[in-house]
Amino acid sequence: MSKFDEAMSDYMNALDKMGVKADENLLKAVAKSLGPVIYNADASLVSTSDKAELDRVKDNYLIKKLGLADAPELDAAIKEVAEQFGSANRNKYRVVFYYLLALKFGKESIYAD
Repeated sequence: MSKFDEAMSDYMNALDKMGVKADENLLKAVAKSLGPVIYNADASLVSTSDKAELDRVKDNYLIKKLGLADAPELDAAIKEVAEQFGSANRNKYRVVFYYLLALKFGKESIYAD
């Protein structure tokens, strides 16, 4: 099994544990869009206790990638997704985090072929 396939299995399992039925094609597209970041132990996770990290998620992903306007709803969505993972879950995979945010804002089309 390739490293990418192993990572995808981890992401699918994480979503399954959260009770989310994953769209595997969308999840793969999100993972591929992140490139080698998914293979770096530190960069592949979102630290929800780090305000600077959450600001980067908002600025670089929600605003720049998804094209959303800066608004309080963005911070609320990030908080909601973080809570969906659960505070005890140390593996807040960036791919899964971004996947859930894309779904929340109905931006799946960003990843369409």
